[in-house]
Amino acid sequence: MKKIFHTVTMAAILTAATSCEHKDLCYDHSHTVDVKVAFDWKNAPGAAPASMSFYLFPAGGGEALRYDFTDCTGGTIRVPVGNYEALCLNSDTENINYRNTECRETFEVTTRAADLLSGLSVLGVLSDGVPRVDGTEDERVILPPDMLWSDCVESIELKRTDGTMAVTLRPEMSVCRYSVEIRNAANLKYVSGISGSLSSMAESLYPGVGCDATCKMGATIPFDAAVSADKSTVTGGLFAFGCPSARKTHTLTIYAVLSDESKWYYTFDVTDQIHSAPNQRDVHIVLDGLPLPKPIVNGGGFQPDVDDWHSVNVDIEM
Repeated sequence: MKKIFHTVTMAAILTAATSCEHKDLCYDHSHTVDVKVAFDWKNAPGAAPASMSFYLFPAGGGEALRYDFTDCTGGTIRVPVGNYEALCLNSDTENINYRNTECRETFEVTTRAADLLSGLSVLGVLSDGVPRVDGTEDERVILPPDMLWSDCVESIELKRTDGTMAVTLRPEMSVCRYSVEIRNAANLKYVSGISGSLSSMAESLYPGVGCDATCKMGATIPFDAAVSADKSTVTGGLFAFGCPSARKTHTLTIYAVLSDESKWYYTFDVTDQIHSAPNQRDVHIVLDGLPLPKPIVNGGGFQPDVDDWHSVNVDIEM
């Protein structure tokens, strides 16, 4: 048997152009209708989220209605008659937060704050004072979003009927996948820990507007990196909401700690690779060369201060 949980989310009164006027909804049985909600996955073949959320926003303003489904194909609900706007998205996520959920157009999806160097914390390396790319020091550092699918409908009229009305939504992938490959990296056998980040990615998404409706604000997203078995390649990957609606420069940063405890910080401008990718939903960033040094042995040569990060900007040949 399909399980459906119905909750009513109280909507705050918005101001400015996106205001929603509060009106009470009628739940009298004679003023409600059974609605079969169907999630058609033809735009996302193979998707099978564990749960889905379905929001109805009264066209005249009022409380947003939220219905949760444990069957990703949908189910039947009872709804007050009226005109609505609708939004659906999968709710089986861990990193994602919602805000400004009172109206379809303002419904915003973002993620929780993150530790920039969480991948190096086992080595006792802290994020406090870690170097950031120039111009991104004030960007939020956020977790990558979970896989997200969504769809929205601008107008639905639900009328009294002796039967059941039907509403169909077609969720599609609403995040972008970024994979990173750095070939011909030097001296990886001396690396004790390595991680990365990608700067100036969209901080949030407005799924009620569209699956590519990103905000203007940029955020830095850290990701785990790995060294290949033959010690020649660094790989990593992350999900993001995409690029902000305001065009920005995107910098890939690699943080590495060597066996002598020296810390190295490499930056690559990957803006062109991201913006020119043939598939903006699946971007593969390929770089050649990571000039890691050999660690200091027996005190010879330059002795680094283990509390300092050594910065290297790597030019990318076009």
